[in-house]
Amino acid sequence: MRLTCMFSFILLFGAVGLVVFIHLQDPEEIVHQQTPGIKYNMGFQQPKKDCVSSNNQDRRLRKNTADGAAPVKQSDSLEPSESVPTKLQSTDRRQSSIMFAMKDQQKGEETDAIRLHKRRRRFIIKKSPILISMNSSVLNLPTLKSEDRNNKWKSLYQIQGERKRIMRETCSKYKSNNRRIITPYHVSRIFVEDKYRVLYCEVPKAGCSNWKRVLMVLNGLASSTKDIQHNTVHYGNYLKRLDGFDHKGIYHRLNTYTKMLFIREPFEKLVSAFRDKFEHPNNYYHPVFGKAIISRYRVNATKEALRTGSGVKFKEFIQYLLDVHRPVGMDIHWDHVNRLCSPCLIDYDFVGKFESMEEDANFFLHLIGAPRNLTFPKFKDRHSNEERTTTKITQQYFAQLSPAQRQQSYDFYYMDYLMFNYSKPFEDLY
Repeated sequence: MRLTCMFSFILLFGAVGLVVFIHLQDPEEIVHQQTPGIKYNMGFQQPKKDCVSSNNQDRRLRKNTADGAAPVKQSDSLEPSESVPTKLQSTDRRQSSIMFAMKDQQKGEETDAIRLHKRRRRFIIKKSPILISMNSSVLNLPTLKSEDRNNKWKSLYQIQGERKRIMRETCSKYKSNNRRIITPYHVSRIFVEDKYRVLYCEVPKAGCSNWKRVLMVLNGLASSTKDIQHNTVHYGNYLKRLDGFDHKGIYHRLNTYTKMLFIREPFEKLVSAFRDKFEHPNNYYHPVFGKAIISRYRVNATKEALRTGSGVKFKEFIQYLLDVHRPVGMDIHWDHVNRLCSPCLIDYDFVGKFESMEEDANFFLHLIGAPRNLTFPKFKDRHSNEERTTTKITQQYFAQLSPAQRQQSYDFYYMDYLMFNYSKPFEDLY
């Protein structure tokens, strides 16, 4: 008797559950079940070339990359969810709601498509990655012309090959590049010059202001680099950034343009940034960085120093730099080149050095076929009456630190030293 009652209870419970499931079922699923042979799409159909659904993303990854677009992981629905029928609604009521949804979709399909296309495009550009092959450059470094092979350009060409070899070997040894995923963040520091097909990764305190001037002249925005003021270079927004393009545009330029960056000895670059931002009046770095640094690392700081943030000492600046719990975040002027330009993800065709700027820069301009009257400017962009930061000046600043702080600073920039083949700046470093 008990067994019979238990079996009846299980059957009754299952039947009730089935009824509840049918009543709570999504209207979109009901349409597909009740109207076989007719295709109803409750949302906007995405073009296959631009993105894939989450279910097929892994299977169709290579195909989309070849088409010049990156896969996008979409949410289940971009539109507000439909109302779910309750237990009290009848079957006729549900069928009526379905027919109304079908008619409403047909009427508003064109408007929804436009709106969702715009939303989808913003989503693709900002969120989804680009997958590129291990050697992304199709062009590589432009080939020397026959008349250049027996003059000074030949040795510079060989130097470029050696710099790239060291960079690739360092990346291969210390970095994992199995997936080669590039997001808009990785190309946010890269400036685009379409006429001569150049991509330039900006490294602050390594001649970036003058390089932007050169790009503006190449693009026809100015006739001479001397005519372009500092604020025009940095705040005029005349140059396009690579992350401002859609995925197809980014992918195309990474594969076909000549990509270059210029770097500088890490300690020298750091001292140059400190002198520029903290030893001269500055309406941004003093209140934002200076106040936080003085507040955290200076004992018995005066009220005036805490109020203005002026007068940061180099030793305090290094304490901030090495602190894993910094009171204020990093800044591009003293960040690693490895983070700014991602050289282990992006295969740069040309690697120039600040120490040989004039020679390297003019060689690069020769390679891309720039006008012969365009040369890299020699003038100092800011604080022109002040001596440039040299090796001697750099050593004077680092002499203020303890041996342990110098070692920690070297460790902080170790990958930049290794990747770009710079010697140890002090003999006691290991």
